[in-house]
Amino acid sequence: MKRGEIIENITVEKLVFWGKGFTRLEDGKVAFITGWAIPGSRVNIKINKKRKDFYEAQITEVLERSPIETGTHDLFPGAPWMNIEYSEQLKIKQNQIEESLFHVRKHQEEINFLDIIPAPEQFGYRNKIEFSFGKYISHKEEVFQDFNVGFHKRGEFSKVEDYDECLLIDEEQNRIYRKVKDFAKKSGLPVHDQKMWTGFWRHFMMRKMWFSSEILIVLSIFPDYFKSDENTNFEEEKVLADIKNFFKELSEEEQNIKSVYISHNSNKADTLIGDMELIYGNEVISEQLLGLSFDIWPKSFFQTNSRGAEILYSLVKDFAKKDVLENWTVLDLYGWTGTIGMIFADISRDVVSVELNEEASSNGAKNAQKNSITNVEFVNAKVEDFLGDYLEKWMKADLLIIDPPRAWMHPSALPNILKFWTDQIIYVSCNPATLARDLWYILENSEYKIEKIQAVDMFPHTHHIETVVSLTKKEA
Repeated sequence: MKRGEIIENITVEKLVFWGKGFTRLEDGKVAFITGWAIPGSRVNIKINKKRKDFYEAQITEVLERSPIETGTHDLFPGAPWMNIEYSEQLKIKQNQIEESLFHVRKHQEEINFLDIIPAPEQFGYRNKIEFSFGKYISHKEEVFQDFNVGFHKRGEFSKVEDYDECLLIDEEQNRIYRKVKDFAKKSGLPVHDQKMWTGFWRHFMMRKMWFSSEILIVLSIFPDYFKSDENTNFEEEKVLADIKNFFKELSEEEQNIKSVYISHNSNKADTLIGDMELIYGNEVISEQLLGLSFDIWPKSFFQTNSRGAEILYSLVKDFAKKDVLENWTVLDLYGWTGTIGMIFADISRDVVSVELNEEASSNGAKNAQKNSITNVEFVNAKVEDFLGDYLEKWMKADLLIIDPPRAWMHPSALPNILKFWTDQIIYVSCNPATLARDLWYILENSEYKIEKIQAVDMFPHTHHIETVVSLTKKEA
């Protein structure tokens, strides 16, 4: 089989992590399939890349739907599993966790996998959503849409597909989104074109906290538009005044809106960055989790499912051996804004939250002060550097909580983690592949064992999974 070849009548056997379909072809090699693969469906695929041991392929045609597919919803990027029965989604995720740790069984044959915890809501659960402004120009498809607001097309990032709603946010958020979209369209200003480096409208981000219902909005624009030859009709001062007036009126209509920013973004990166200008309301909104109050800034890292976060953090706390913590130290590694560290403050003598991102670490310190928490120290540093310095000073810890980014935990951190020889390590993972890699290292190079593993589904209709692992010392 070669690149570009069409393989017909293929059955998708299962889904693996990152939501790719899995099948074994006639030559014995595996193919990983993108393009809305659903287990049990019959499809035609195109070979995109030929690797040594596998192929990367793309669905070109669906011949027969899967029996687990409902067909109820129109699919959109960000929710590719929308038409898979939720009970089946949970089975897929549970299986992915167990399969990803298959090779770890070389070091520990019996692993205690607890059943995945379902999400409390299947729809409207996100407290943060970001929409993109853009075009959908395709000569091949004869599509010429010059003003779209929605999501980037899967596999074709230069195209933005137009949407009027997203089922992962609630009706209030969708209503506000439609009003902003309508205002932008009627303005006559063009959407930003990241290829040509033209246009005005870039992104629209909205946070709505589940428990407080407070809403924060960021509208991202391309300020250089006013200096370009493309602009012949618009004065910057008047456009910005119109935007500010619109959001003032919108905030009077939608009274949960507490904070509105304009992001003046001249950066080439297609992300929500730039100089933030507060044009309405407060600098922050707030959310409550497990009895604590958290201030949320425009760029704050905060779990995008508040109710799911309560379940996840409660599980981490339940896994901890609380009888040994009262007079001991907890290290919260990759602490982000210190949420987990603060939740452990009431059952620990002290907590050290270590985070590389300076803004996240600073926000965590502010939130600790807001909650009158005095026994959490926030350290802005690379985890691998911090651990070496900490050990050189002969400082100890009694529980390690590790919650690394999706990409990885730096390999040089693992040897130092094992030097603490704490009674327990709790590892929180959003990536089964890197979790398996790190658990392999820990079991191969120490006397730790996996006590139990439990997944939490915080993101229905997506492949994303959170997994909590308790590691304890083997019995003497």
